[in-house]
Amino acid sequence: MLLRRCGTDALLIEVDSLSEVTAVRAALENLDGIEELVPAARTVLVKGALTQVRETLKTIDLTKTPAKHSREITIPVIYDGPDLALVAETAGTTPDEVVRLHTTATYEVAFCGFAPGFGYLTGLPEALQQPRLDSPRTKVPQGSVGIAGEFTAAYPRPTPGGWRLIGRTETTLFDAKAETPALLQPGDQVRFVVA
Repeated sequence: MLLRRCGTDALLIEVDSLSEVTAVRAALENLDGIEELVPAARTVLVKGALTQVRETLKTIDLTKTPAKHSREITIPVIYDGPDLALVAETAGTTPDEVVRLHTTATYEVAFCGFAPGFGYLTGLPEALQQPRLDSPRTKVPQGSVGIAGEFTAAYPRPTPGGWRLIGRTETTLFDAKAETPALLQPGDQVRFVVA
């Protein structure tokens, strides 16, 4: 673990894996005085309570991930994405089996990024883990559900993107006017169901 000072009241914690990010986030998220906690793929940025943060990090076990999840969210999906057949072919299975695998898994929001409300969800079955498209789309429709590498996600608004799209949801993933604009937060548990 490497600690880097960021300004006068923030610290960037660098670790080796996404599971270590999860362990750091879980250890710090309930500390008094934390103003902001931002996990990413291999880092956690924390603002405030730096003395308590440093003390907590001295005793953290990076091999232990939290058993408790903050919330459970269900997202209905219409599985008619333009890449559903490609995903099935690449996985050596059928589109129906892709849907079954995607809906029987339980996912965790590892971190958010790329666009407001875009949650990177871990827990994708190994059979569905595939590379991004060779040529990204210039516009992915809002609500599109896709997979890329070890992650699955739903696009909160229209953006460019190279993920393989397997379906779409009508669920509002980001609302700038809401008290908490992003539906998905790191640590949330997510399940996809057939709409």
